[in-house]
Amino acid sequence: MDNKFILAGVMGWPVAHSRSPVLHNHWIRQYGLQGAYGLFPVQPGRLEDAVRGLRALGLAGCNITIPHKVDAMALMDHVDPLARRMGAINTIVVGADGSLNGFNNDGFGYIQSLKDAKPDWRATDEPITVLGAGGAARAVVLSLLDQGATQIRLLNRTRAKAEALASEFGAAVQVFDWSERHEALAEVALLVNTTNQGMHGQPDLELKLDRLPTTALVSDVIYIPLETPLLAAARARGNATVNGLGMLLNQARPAFKAWFGVMPEITDELRQAILATF
Repeated sequence: MDNKFILAGVMGWPVAHSRSPVLHNHWIRQYGLQGAYGLFPVQPGRLEDAVRGLRALGLAGCNITIPHKVDAMALMDHVDPLARRMGAINTIVVGADGSLNGFNNDGFGYIQSLKDAKPDWRATDEPITVLGAGGAARAVVLSLLDQGATQIRLLNRTRAKAEALASEFGAAVQVFDWSERHEALAEVALLVNTTNQGMHGQPDLELKLDRLPTTALVSDVIYIPLETPLLAAARARGNATVNGLGMLLNQARPAFKAWFGVMPEITDELRQAILATF
């Protein structure tokens, strides 16, 4: 590594709540690198100015979060095929030639979080039930399909939104009514909540786990709180659980490598640094 100072950050609106600076700056210190990672609050109407400014300011790139993940994709010179399939980006890498390159590491982060929690987990252990049909659901469903899943039950409070998502992925994704969510847990090997229900400040997810096998892995993409009511209920009945912190940490690793040249590891010290911000 040379002594070049490398700067990156995260664009969003709002963005002050992001834990990304904590984890990226932790890695910068851990690996003795010259650089920094900051917060870039960018109002929706100023996104193009901000993204175009990455080159002029000499940044290595940035993360993109809500509400810019879709709109930023149109500003890229190149979009990774996986990100295009997901319909959004969460990472921009400025190439040596100044090109803007868009990636989406959310799916990688989610799958790796499952493997970290349960090393013998396989997407081919089916069926799988996914709750929600937003951006997080898209990343989860697409990643599960790429891992070999062939039977995914998709449920959303607005059925039409679930049907629109399912129509992009073929017969492997079947849509059920939200009223059928309790019954849709029968025989599943993995249950995933991608809705905001159970998040701090949001109502709890109303879901009866009676028909869920105790062998099923229960996953929630939420990480505030670390244990949602869904995960607490699942753990109490003996299910293995995975919160959203692993997804957050793992999705950051490829971006860090692209900017700083090192594939970072997730350590207990890093987890404690993140938990200290809650």
